[in-house]
Amino acid sequence: MVEVYYKPSFFKKCRKLPADLLDEIDQKIELFKANPNHPFLKTHKLNGKFEGLWSFSVNYSYRIVFQYLSKTEVVLFAVGTHEIYK
Repeated sequence: MVEVYYKPSFFKKCRKLPADLLDEIDQKIELFKANPNHPFLKTHKLNGKFEGLWSFSVNYSYRIVFQYLSKTEVVLFAVGTHEIYK
């Protein structure tokens, strides 16, 4: 089980998203808490200017960017399309 913390920037991004997408985000975060490496999430390391951060998929278009604080703790930074990587 993974403990999830949130940066204010994560909630700021969420406020701009449609309600049905927020439900899907909640479901994927719950899945992530239970198993961060679940195949549905496609969890992967980022590189370049995002080195040290990770990402998992909400759906085909949306991703969540996070960082491991420890083996059992993460902090979520942002949610968005691939534009969040720019």
